[in-house]
Parts: sequence; C-alpha cells; structure tokens
Amino acid sequence: MSAEGTGNEFAGNSGGLLSGLTTGGPQATGTAAAFNTVRSDRLEGKVALITGGGNGIGAGVARRLSAGGARIVLADIDDAAGQSLADELGATYVHCDVTQLEDNEAAVATAVERYGRLDLAFLNAGIASGCGLREDFDIKRYRLAMGVNLDGVVFGAHAAIPALLAGGGGTIVATASMAGIVGIPGDPIYAANKHAVVGLVRSLGQDLEPLGVKVQGLCPSFADTAILGESKAVLEQIGFPILDVTAVVDTFVRLLDSDGTGECWFVIPGRESQPFTFRRAPGPRV
Repeated sequence: MSAEGTGNEFAGNSGGLLSGLTTGGPQATGTAAAFNTVRSDRLEGKVALITGGGNGIGAGVARRLSAGGARIVLADIDDAAGQSLADELGATYVHCDVTQLEDNEAAVATAVERYGRLDLAFLNAGIASGCGLREDFDIKRYRLAMGVNLDGVVFGAHAAIPALLAGGGGTIVATASMAGIVGIPGDPIYAANKHAVVGLVRSLGQDLEPLGVKVQGLCPSFADTAILGESKAVLEQIGFPILDVTAVVDTFVRLLDSDGTGECWFVIPGRESQPFTFRRAPGPRV
C-alpha cells in the first residue's frame, strides 16, 4: 500500500480517529443512546441472532433470552445441534459459516424476514487455533481461527448494523475472552484474534453510540465448552477452576443491563464480573 493510499484512508475518517487520540485512546463511554437497546427486563418480542448458537455459551444465552420472551435465530455450522435447540425453543435455525460474509448477511436477513426486525446480535462463534508460530504453525488452521474468531465478529457486525439501525437501534455483543486482555503463551494466535475483538468492541462502541447501538464484549476465562478440547483434562489436573456456562450467561445478562457501551466484561471464577478497567494511553506532549 502506498503512503498516499494510507493517508487518504485516514483522512476519510479523521474525525473518528482524532476523537480517540485526543482523549488518550478509546475508553468505554458513559451511556449508550437508549433508543432500542436490549435489557433483561424488556426481552418480550425482541429478536436476537446468535452465532455459534447450537452449543455452549451460545445455547445457554439462547435459552435465557427465550425464557424472557425473545424470539431467537440460531446460526451455526452444527446443523444437528442447532436445529435440535431451535425445535426445543420454538426458534429459527440457519446454517451459517461466520467466516463468510454472505452467510452472516443471510442470517440477518432470515431474522428480519421471519420476525420483522433485529434487536440483538450476539456474535459468539469461536474456535481454538490448534497451532503456534514455531514448527507447529499451520497456515490453514491459522486462517480458520482468524476467520471464525475475528472475521466472524467483523462480518457479523457489518451485516447486523443496518438491521439494528432500521429498528431504531439495538445491541451487539461479541464473545472475546480473557485471552483478549492478557497474553496467552499457549495459544498466541487465539490471543491475537481475541485482542482484536476487544479493540473492535471498545472502538465500535464509541462509533455507534450516537446512533443508538450499544456494543459490549464478553470475556470469560476457561469455560466448560467444547472449545477447551484436550485442555480441559490438563486444567483439571493442575486444579485450575473451569467456569460453568451459567456464570457466563449471568454475566451476559448483566452487560445487557449496563448503561455503558464499549465495555469488556470479564468472567473469572471466584470474582464478581464487571467491565475490565483499561489504563488510559499517554497522550502526546506539546
């Protein structure tokens, strides 16, 4: 990319960029414009799209939202699990590979066509990388992990934003991880894409706040889901506590009810969940 090209790109959005820089860097803001943000006591009739909705955290959130009266669209590549849960909840299932922009757009379109609107997008699909950056590096695994964990959030948000705005606003929640806040030597690729999701949440929260769209991040520690794989036995052996999915779902509900936006809520065994407090970056000296 040429220097001229880079300059033009920044110039096209200089107001937003300078807004973040002059305040010492992006931070969670005070209150999202309360047009149509979703709260736990106002779920009746709301429409929620959940990626990675067939299992684990996505399934737990789907059950909680459905119990509150929300209408659910489950998006997953595990068709058997997704359809089974949809049948249980009276929800809609759609096959969705989140690494493909077209699949994300089709999932949003399904929600709008079936229920007339979209109020909440829970961008939750995720996988472990399964490789590192030394002899075990695998370009296919790398691209798949980045595609699911980062592209899936970017594409999902891009697809959902027009539908949310059409309904007067709404809420986007992205599943990141504690790996998006601290370093993870055992899976640096996973840490890289989860750090990217945290940065996206913090930035997009500010960007969409004036439009009435709240953006929140969910950052659990090791939760008892399929993503743990063989790591679960290792964690149990060393006595590291594993989160029950219910604890993550409870935090999801709390972040819905928060007046903030651009927040990243940690979920850690034995601690009360709350937004992580990021230090403000030093500004320029003049």
